[in-house]
Amino acid sequence: MVIDHDVGPYRVFEDVGLDEALQRINANKSQMIFTIDENGELTGVMTDGDFRRWAVTQAKIDLSQPVSNVASKNIVVGSIDAPSSQWADYFSDAVRLIPLVDQRGHLVAIGRPNHTEMRIGDFVIGDDAPVFIIAEIGNNHNGSESRARRLVDEAVAAGADAVKFQMRQLNSMYRNGGDPRDPEEDLGAQYTLDLLHRFSLDNDSLLALFDYCRESGIEPICTPWDTKSAAILGSYGVNAYKVASADLTNHDLLRVLARTNKPLLVSTGMSTEEEIKESIAVLAGQNAPYVLLHCNSTYPVPNKDVNLAYLGRLRNLGDCIVGYSGHDRGINMAIGAVALGAKVIEKHFTLDKTLEGSDHKISLLPAEFREMVDAIRQVEEGIGDAKPRQVTQGERMNREILGKSLIAKRTIDAKEIITTDMLDVKSPGRGLQPNLKPTIVGRRAVRTIDEGNFIFLHDLEENCLAARSYEMALRWGIPVRYHDFSRLVSLSNPDLVEFHLSYRDLELDFRPYLQRPFDLDLVVHCPELFRGDHILDLCSLDSKHRERSIGELQRVLDLTRELADWFRMPDRAQVVTNVGGFSEEGHLSKEEMRTRRELFLVSLDELDTHGVELLPQTMPPFPWHFGGQRFHNLFVDPHDIADICQQRDLRVCLDISHAKLASNHFGWSLSEYVACVAPYVAHLHIADARNVDSEGLQILEGEVDFAALAADLKMLTPSASFIPEIWQGHVNDGEGFWVALDRLERWFGGTRLKASRPTHLKVVNE
Repeated sequence: MVIDHDVGPYRVFEDVGLDEALQRINANKSQMIFTIDENGELTGVMTDGDFRRWAVTQAKIDLSQPVSNVASKNIVVGSIDAPSSQWADYFSDAVRLIPLVDQRGHLVAIGRPNHTEMRIGDFVIGDDAPVFIIAEIGNNHNGSESRARRLVDEAVAAGADAVKFQMRQLNSMYRNGGDPRDPEEDLGAQYTLDLLHRFSLDNDSLLALFDYCRESGIEPICTPWDTKSAAILGSYGVNAYKVASADLTNHDLLRVLARTNKPLLVSTGMSTEEEIKESIAVLAGQNAPYVLLHCNSTYPVPNKDVNLAYLGRLRNLGDCIVGYSGHDRGINMAIGAVALGAKVIEKHFTLDKTLEGSDHKISLLPAEFREMVDAIRQVEEGIGDAKPRQVTQGERMNREILGKSLIAKRTIDAKEIITTDMLDVKSPGRGLQPNLKPTIVGRRAVRTIDEGNFIFLHDLEENCLAARSYEMALRWGIPVRYHDFSRLVSLSNPDLVEFHLSYRDLELDFRPYLQRPFDLDLVVHCPELFRGDHILDLCSLDSKHRERSIGELQRVLDLTRELADWFRMPDRAQVVTNVGGFSEEGHLSKEEMRTRRELFLVSLDELDTHGVELLPQTMPPFPWHFGGQRFHNLFVDPHDIADICQQRDLRVCLDISHAKLASNHFGWSLSEYVACVAPYVAHLHIADARNVDSEGLQILEGEVDFAALAADLKMLTPSASFIPEIWQGHVNDGEGFWVALDRLERWFGGTRLKASRPTHLKVVNE
């Protein structure tokens, strides 16, 4: 149990608007907010559930009305003056926080059941928060204020969340007044006292340094080695204290720090488990918020003595967040600690390992610290959660390419009962998986399955959704390949087709697949991958790669002109392409982006687009290419897209799934994204999306608000056409496309909109 006296994130005045209250709930991540009156007295509580229950009763939701209209007056309240045991039993799945009030009813603290989350300044420390990374400067400034400031600057640049210093009052802390020349002291104590006398900063210098940290955007933390130092730090207003391993058994100091009600980061080095338990009891008895840091106080600690496995035991002992304070060489142990659950990492930090002082040799240089921070961020992203495993987007691609399917070993007639000898297992993985074989043996085929064809649920169930005619306000079509084109267009009433080409299709004679002219508009989707693992990139810094990309795209443009003779052409045939601009290790800087953009414009000038309109496709931040995931940079930001289109009179293919992923990653509004690029949209790819890289999902299986999207598109892009760009939508006679169109019709259905290209829409560039 813990008492959090920082109530700011958890309270709002009862007369503020619901919009502000919801923002506060989102920021504090507790799913609730407490309301107070103008005197600071507690008046109510609003949870996520309270808001949802209220919202479903409203014909029109007005978020400007006061939160008191929704907040509940039925509150579980505790007294700050009462023993915590009196209100501890109130905690439950429904009651995760208890507001604590003083005798006048003022909200003065928040009670929590355990130490699963705490705040240090602007940072949240907890299981669902990023790892809190501390650069331990200590006395590595060697008494120089200028070096100390440079260390702060380098810590900021290296990605640290906080820097930590030490404060001691040597004359009162040591029995001999801190005299380094005392002949009665042991050699080790004499050495340490000598360093401290020469290399410590005075109190005023340290406090000025804390001000500099806050101005620089990094959290200052300090270890008080005595009660006088604790008082000085308390008067200054630090947001957290670090307790050194040497003071873990100093219960008097622990109690002094616990009574400040500030978070404590407590190192457990040079202590036995019984001593750790005793100190936990002291902290728990004070209801102090604390993190226990696993530590071995050897400088440097041998790998065999690090014992990272103890992190789990330490967490159970303290019923709290745990971290790692490392005195090992290098960064590997810190990364391993994160993988084992550490939510705080503290590592020593220096500008020069050869400087005098014991800490420098086990410290990280700025470049090493940056490497550690980057590795920790990658590892924590990879840790994920313990939810039931799902197939990821990249695996879905490989599941089709590398997987296997059930196929018909011989022709299976309609109404025939399927037996084992009728089935075989072959690649690729487009049909039902082999593990489903026992579930389909004994079932009756509802239609004829030709020999060698994949088997789908559609072949076994009467009620699967089939193609039909659709009435859409926008012109629409379907993605096709040469081999399935005639079959798919015969099943419905599309206005257009979009040929998705592979590089091998460029070598085929398409005429046997067409045979006659079609009353359809034509869109061609350029391959991304070409022979020899060449991924098209018109922005490549490698001149040979860029030149080949231009040549491959020109082949597609030339082929499109030939295909256009077989289709209805009210305007020019369109070619959709990813123009490139991806990177392997991370997103590019603004300067690098400008270079890639200029290369794209140069490449554009080298293409012959006569009779064909080239449509760059909007891209997600983390696209999937054959061979894995990359980082994309060009045609991701809507304002950059609008700027390029204005500069070169270009139009684009707006991929809604990609736009949603970009909006999720960068915190944009999808509606604002669409409004920004709308004047330049000629064609649309519509699919759902989730998180930052799950693209091409079936409609209503992701996070896109299609009602709002349809309203925006029908108003802003009435002349644009669209296709449902559903991953594996082509299998089973295009079943995924028909499902998507059936669902989209409820929002996009209606009278065909006038096909006039919008030209006077205001483009948001802020």
